[in-house]
Amino acid sequence: MMFGDPVARREDPRLLTGRGRFLDDLGRNALAAAFVRSPHAHARILDIDVAGALDVDGLVAVYTWEDLPGRVGEPLPLLIPHPALTHGRTGYPLARDVVRHVGEPVAMVVARDRYLAEDAAGRVRVEYGTLPAVVGLENAAAAEHLVHDDVPGNVGAVLRQETGDVDAAIAAAPHVLEFRLDIERSASTPLEGRGVYARWDADDGSLRVYSSTQTSTSVRAAVATKLELPPGKVEVIAPDVGGGFGVKIVHPWPEEILVPWAARLLDREIKWTEDRREHFVASAHERAQIQHVRVGFDEAGRVLGLDVRILHDHGAYTPYGIIIPIVTSTQLLGPYRIGAYRAEVTSLYTNTLIVTPYRGAGRPQGVFCMERTMDRIARHLGRDRTEVRAANLIRPDEFPYDQGLTFQDGRPLIYDSGDYPGLLAKIKDLIGWDGFAALRAADPSRRLGIGLACYVEGTGVGPYEGGHVEIDPTGRVHVSTGLTSQGQGHQTAFAQIAAAELGVPLQDVHVVTGDTRRFGYAVGTFASRAAVMSGNAIALACRRVRAKALRVAGEALEADPADLEITDGVVHVRGDRSAGLPLRTVAVLSNPLRYSFDAESAVATQFAVGGSPDEPPVPPGEEPGLEGRDYYSPVRSTFAAGMHAAIVETDPDTAEVRVLRYAVVHDCGRLINPRIVEGQIHGGVAQGIAGALYERMAYDASGQLVNASFMDFLMPYATEIPPIETDHQETPSPLNPLGVKGAGEAGVIPVSAVIAAAVEDAEGIEVSAMPLSPDDLFHLRRRAAGRCRPEPPG
Repeated sequence: MMFGDPVARREDPRLLTGRGRFLDDLGRNALAAAFVRSPHAHARILDIDVAGALDVDGLVAVYTWEDLPGRVGEPLPLLIPHPALTHGRTGYPLARDVVRHVGEPVAMVVARDRYLAEDAAGRVRVEYGTLPAVVGLENAAAAEHLVHDDVPGNVGAVLRQETGDVDAAIAAAPHVLEFRLDIERSASTPLEGRGVYARWDADDGSLRVYSSTQTSTSVRAAVATKLELPPGKVEVIAPDVGGGFGVKIVHPWPEEILVPWAARLLDREIKWTEDRREHFVASAHERAQIQHVRVGFDEAGRVLGLDVRILHDHGAYTPYGIIIPIVTSTQLLGPYRIGAYRAEVTSLYTNTLIVTPYRGAGRPQGVFCMERTMDRIARHLGRDRTEVRAANLIRPDEFPYDQGLTFQDGRPLIYDSGDYPGLLAKIKDLIGWDGFAALRAADPSRRLGIGLACYVEGTGVGPYEGGHVEIDPTGRVHVSTGLTSQGQGHQTAFAQIAAAELGVPLQDVHVVTGDTRRFGYAVGTFASRAAVMSGNAIALACRRVRAKALRVAGEALEADPADLEITDGVVHVRGDRSAGLPLRTVAVLSNPLRYSFDAESAVATQFAVGGSPDEPPVPPGEEPGLEGRDYYSPVRSTFAAGMHAAIVETDPDTAEVRVLRYAVVHDCGRLINPRIVEGQIHGGVAQGIAGALYERMAYDASGQLVNASFMDFLMPYATEIPPIETDHQETPSPLNPLGVKGAGEAGVIPVSAVIAAAVEDAEGIEVSAMPLSPDDLFHLRRRAAGRCRPEPPG
């Protein structure tokens, strides 16, 4: 089973039978940390009294900001600076003087176990002087109160990207529309929240940290920097990670600094795992934007000018920079040729939890904007919605296509390959677009609607990833890469790449990710980059190993390496498998030995091998062993694409929305494993439906998150997710050796736009804000009551 085959995930038997090893499974005898967190959205810290905590039997230590030395007490790093981020601000590991959102850590307690740590934390008394809370984008923009006293207008950044003369294009357009769109906050809510477990080895001054993270090498760099340790003395390992979805790409979290620092200070193992309420109020959210759209277009629906002004809520701090606004402003264009375009994003501080990437990372907002715009144009012109999209699509012969903007990797926004008209034809066929009018007419009593949305997703973001491959004397192939896994099936997909490149059975390949002991240089798993980045790095490393294996085998077989190939782990002359060398033997021969340990190793000893007395046993420029390391660094991102469509039914009495059918057509270049890609799509669609119909972060005027539990934060069950029909299109990327593009976020990106379009089609009333609850739809109906219900569009 090789590249392109739908291999069952190798990870699943272990995980499904309870043999997974997650962060909270570690450190059974470790001390436990707990945190005192602010109950206020905005307040001055007047006094912290820890006296009550000292009476708890089993207490080990209590720390506040004043206890943090040197770099440990400095503000957390601003990970991705940008010229447009003129007022970037980050918090302290423990709050100093002021708290700016509910859940901000104020003190850390260490005790014998978590129960005692929580008891002690509950006895720490903090006196606050409350300040006005800034909640919501419109309040932030009004700037009657400031989140940071030194940030005028609450404006952290103003990002502007444009191409062409937008004002002139819109002014000259035969038709112009203006409207507002809204998307609210949601959150990743992975199965396992954040967690850190650290132990210090005083004998050699080394620190081992386990973190439920998407970027173990970057956590290592952050911990080493903050604790002023040599990077080589810090190991960071990501065990099984129970979901990431973006929230675990932020680093370092305060806890990732404080727990290792306290472990070294106390010379004790310490562990902290996030409880569910902490995840709601102390991790990160995403999505919230207000979008003001002005668009000019012609009779065919071709967009001549598009002007989008966006207010973006980035919460109380900006540790991950303005990546989300950058992605929104650039990915908004989708698969379309836009005559002139301008996006201006004002990124605002609010007294709410920080906003960092969540699966889709700014793309769902951008797609919602563009696809709702396409639907508005179609309605205005009385045209079918697919016709308007077809009029604007980039043609296959126009690739590579330069959109004239700058993407999140700092490189030009140039689409590498694609066939967007082909995708549109496939999605229409898959959902039955042309036959839907007849389906609806067959039962006029039902409120049925159909919607679709298109997207382009920048994937494979640089700067690099690496891979290491080693074949040992048993024939086992060891593959390691620095990025982490959170359920993407890396152990399967990367093994397929290695097996295909080396010509070995899949079961002989074993993959390790997210362990800095095995691979020290990496960037991380996010932005649908793993297959493109580490996949290609592993392929390049395999090619190094293969070349050496053929060279070593050629000497033993007295054959030209160019005439050799590897099949099922055996090197043989091409077309003749009667004689050959197993790779395990080649691995032995590649390592000249002085000593014999068994019959296999005896063939590699100095007297057995012989060779020219004038040449060294290990040729210059080579290393012993059958292994190779390589890195892949792209010139720019790849761009996957796809289209989704859905048929929904709305209940005339309860206003509930039921998704009857959901279809996805996706193009991520060459498919490594179609089954894994479909699994990624299915999971993403489920998250997208959740964001479209159920999930929202409900803050009150004082900055309290009033639905910070699964009792109140709604998520769909499996019963709310319909069967998902999928089809694939493969347009290989010319930018990398494997021709692959990313797929990890494809399922979630256009769902809100699809559902909004379908509900609008069923109801005949405009849907401009998501998520859309039955209550929201009920009030939309009431506002529309009294007017004649228009015929459903398209």
